[in-house]
Amino acid sequence: MTSITAKKTRISDNILLALIGICTFFSAALIVVIIVYVFSKGIPFFKFKDLISPQSALTNPNGLLGNIINTLYIILGTLLLACPIGIGGAIYLNEYAKNKKFVEAVSFATEVLSGIPSIIFGLFGMIFFGELLGFKYSILTGCFTLTLLILPIIIRSTQTALASVPESYREAARGLGATKWYMIHTVILPSCLPGILTGVILAMGRIIAESAALLFTAGSAYLMPRDFFSHFLESGGTLTIQLYIAMTNAQYGQAFVIGMILIVLIFLMNALAKWIIKHFDVNTKE
Repeated sequence: MTSITAKKTRISDNILLALIGICTFFSAALIVVIIVYVFSKGIPFFKFKDLISPQSALTNPNGLLGNIINTLYIILGTLLLACPIGIGGAIYLNEYAKNKKFVEAVSFATEVLSGIPSIIFGLFGMIFFGELLGFKYSILTGCFTLTLLILPIIIRSTQTALASVPESYREAARGLGATKWYMIHTVILPSCLPGILTGVILAMGRIIAESAALLFTAGSAYLMPRDFFSHFLESGGTLTIQLYIAMTNAQYGQAFVIGMILIVLIFLMNALAKWIIKHFDVNTKE
């Protein structure tokens, strides 16, 4: 008699395991090939002075400092606008909203919003924020436009993170007499912060990679900021915009250098996010 706990080998299991292994290897190999190819093409043209000097037709036509600063401006401005709205909206939908049809309608709207091509956001941002509200071609117009673009990512990831918190946490907080908001910001949010941060990091990657929407809203200027706040009202091209311009002008060396910088930037952001999540988990357990 065969024991019910005895391991039985099935051909179908081995086939599926092999297919999963092949898919995993292919995915990892594809990423490695892309990174190696971009770096092999970009390293011969890389000069450190391009990173620390702005673009100038006389002194350094390949300077990228202005584009790097514009990219950081776009990331900072967009996250400052999108995170409070996205996280706050998700908290309301998950913790406060009682009408299920309303929640379903909003969730459906965010899903539709996430499927709209980014160039449509660019056209809308150019007309509404740029012309109607008078911000014209500026970093602020680009920030407003990208806020609409990444809101679905932040809302959905925050809703998922909030839903993953056990209901017993809420019951225990209510049993101790905690108010709704006190329970949320002392119990619920700390428990799901890693999931919220993951959504924010995904949104940051979308911001860095975006070019079509910014081409119509933020423009392609590479000027250095005169002061911190007024630069938001000036035109500013990000690294992806400069990469697009380099490719259209057949400056492939500079394009691959920018590709290297973008890969390193995304890698650093993901590493920082993992460190924050790990550090927060350790502190929470303690």
